[in-house]
Amino acid sequence: MAVKYSNKINRIRTFALMMVFGGIIIMYVGLFFQTSQLIMTIFMLLGFLAVIGSSVVYFWIGMLSSRAVIVTCPTCEKQTKILGRVDACMHCDEPLTLDKTLEGKDFDEEYNKVKHFEGGPKDQ
Repeated sequence: MAVKYSNKINRIRTFALMMVFGGIIIMYVGLFFQTSQLIMTIFMLLGFLAVIGSSVVYFWIGMLSSRAVIVTCPTCEKQTKILGRVDACMHCDEPLTLDKTLEGKDFDEEYNKVKHFEGGPKDQ
């Protein structure tokens, strides 16, 4: 059974998109409480904050995406961006790495954590 990997940039963008839809749904639920202006206002503000929060997440991933390394995927031969030591292709979800010490090893997103860097707390 093949494990499906996901690109970090796409996951964060998907999360931000879900925040937009969630915020709109929360505001829509507030319309059912038109008889109580306080409850309706609370729902509208919570939905508004979710939409604003998604804008912040979109801005943040845009900044991260601008410093990502652009490579050509060996499987689908399309350009993709890599964040961290290991990532997946945006198009075909092929595991990718730029770290020569990780080539040939099983794909594990734990390699992106600080404890897996040489000289980190785990190696001492």
